[in-house]
Amino acid sequence: MFAIISSGGKQYRVSEGDVIRVESLQGEAGDKVDFTPVLVGGDQTAFGDDAGKFTVSAEVVEHGRGEKIYVRKYKSGIQYRRRTGHRQAYTAIKITGIKA
Repeated sequence: MFAIISSGGKQYRVSEGDVIRVESLQGEAGDKVDFTPVLVGGDQTAFGDDAGKFTVSAEVVEHGRGEKIYVRKYKSGIQYRRRTGHRQAYTAIKITGIKA
């Protein structure tokens, strides 16, 4: 059985036991988090209002930051050059169950 959950403006396809990285969430490692799925597939297929009857439960594994991404700005003719870096914060979660 799988479900599609929405977190941080993105959608993720998850099954029980998966560990995924989502946008940073509140909570410490070991805390429980519940998601309302967008779609549920497998033994029972549900989407829209029917998917609201299901709950995807997860556990926070860790918080961290991704790899550094460098952003370069350049304007020709005026010797304008800038280089900045960015590291996106994430939360790793483990899917513990999909329940009706």
